[in-house]
Amino acid sequence: MATLLLTLVIVGLAVLLLGVKIFFVKGGKFPNTHIHDNPEMRKRGIKCAKDKDFFE
Repeated sequence: MATLLLTLVIVGLAVLLLGVKIFFVKGGKFPNTHIHDNPEMRKRGIKCAKDKDFFE
């Protein structure tokens, strides 16, 4: 039982720390990590494998 409780505390703490910006900053949201939204990737001509242009 102690192991289960310790595991739940550790997982809960990890989720809380990963979501600090989301939970505690007004208007906070997860960063957009899609390739097509990254200007540096577009500048280099790197495209997402799901884009229609990729298969042409």
